[in-house]
Amino acid sequence: MTFPTNFLWGGATAANQCEGAWDLDGKGASIPDHMMGGSLHKQREFTKEIDLDKYYPSHSGIDFYHHYKEDIALFAEMGFKVFRLSIAWSRIFPNGNDAEPNEAGLAFYDRVFDECAKHGIEPLVTISHFELPYHLGEKYNGFADRRTIDFYVNFAETIFNRYKNKVKYWLTFNEINFGTLPFGGRSLLGIIDGKDDEQRRYQALHNMFVASARTVKLGHQINPDFQIGCMLAYITMYPLTCAPADVLACQQMNQKLNWFCGDVHVKGEYPFYMENYFNQHGITLERSPEDLKEIKEGTVDFYTFSYYMTTCIAAEAENGDRTGGNLFGGMKNPYLATSEWGWQIDPVGLRYTLNQLYDRYQIPLMVVENGLGAVDEVEADGAIHDEYRIDYLRQHVQEMDKALEDGVDLIGYTSWGCIDLVSGGTGEMAKRYGFIYVDKDDVGAGSLKRSKKDSFDWYKQVIATNGENLASRKEVLQSVE
Repeated sequence: MTFPTNFLWGGATAANQCEGAWDLDGKGASIPDHMMGGSLHKQREFTKEIDLDKYYPSHSGIDFYHHYKEDIALFAEMGFKVFRLSIAWSRIFPNGNDAEPNEAGLAFYDRVFDECAKHGIEPLVTISHFELPYHLGEKYNGFADRRTIDFYVNFAETIFNRYKNKVKYWLTFNEINFGTLPFGGRSLLGIIDGKDDEQRRYQALHNMFVASARTVKLGHQINPDFQIGCMLAYITMYPLTCAPADVLACQQMNQKLNWFCGDVHVKGEYPFYMENYFNQHGITLERSPEDLKEIKEGTVDFYTFSYYMTTCIAAEAENGDRTGGNLFGGMKNPYLATSEWGWQIDPVGLRYTLNQLYDRYQIPLMVVENGLGAVDEVEADGAIHDEYRIDYLRQHVQEMDKALEDGVDLIGYTSWGCIDLVSGGTGEMAKRYGFIYVDKDDVGAGSLKRSKKDSFDWYKQVIATNGENLASRKEVLQSVE
């Protein structure tokens, strides 16, 4: 194995999917707080008015707000070097644009970071993880209004100053490239009026680029030791066939969905292919010379991404079967297995992606989301034998190791949902990712008791051996027999 001794092994969560306590201690409502529960077959419903007689998953999450000490202790038991979490903007500024921050919210994250420090865990903080304060969506349509840039930068400056001696690693926006898709209008950009306008979406995305760049520059001024990165949902794509039309369609989709935001964040400029796309689609962005200067000067220190699956692209959609995915579908790859939620499993694609990204950007990389969402069964004795999750993760760890051998500068790995949490896409608990089982169901019932799955002990030995020992519990038992 080639994992460096300082490799950052850990796990990842998001405030709106785990914290709960949605209206406690001065917290304001966020856009996720207006999202009801759903399932694989039922889309989540967004309501402008919150009906407390109905179930909104983020209101309770898994109550990390009151269980953080227990949960962080479990992460420490696994040997986490890093814990990726987000700060709920509306816990610090309830409306997003308040004159003064909410001290109770700031104090909560002080306690969380202190608990991490007690266990030797480095926090990796996502400043905005699909958690825009609802008021900013209601009054400004989020980042569609340039004033939201200042609100975001003020939020970032507040937490930078507060935690400058407790947090080193920061990410500006979660999966920012979803702003190129209609889905991202509400969840990422904060546009809640229900109208998808591509011109407005790309303008809002531009405003996010400016906010990110200003934040990077500001963070480095506050603490030169800060490492501030970007975060994208990387949807690795292959042409469905070697037909030139499929290859070209794949290239064009890849440029728009995968390359665009990374190029702006890392290279500091808009790429030629998007300028061409804007011209062809009649999109005219308000981009001042000062905006472009700020974007050029505010490039990120490292690049992070989520990786769950790959998909295939065809010039003609009717040429193949559709598949599901992390908010983006495509054509089904006949060579890959598929999860219960229709996501195609492709460990080798992770090595391919890491090589592709490092070749393009030549800055440190981190995989900050990866994992298998599945239904877990609790045995009569309380055991949870999630061999399927171990198999998925092991294959991806093996491919990361190969990418390191290839020469990729990969500095860390945080598996998604290291403890079971509410699904961001469907709002359900049935789709579990964690090493730690949380007793809660899809309608919010349950004791919230934490239990270790077989994957808990597996990941513990992976970290303890720095990726050397990938044997599962099942294999260990078989070897003893």
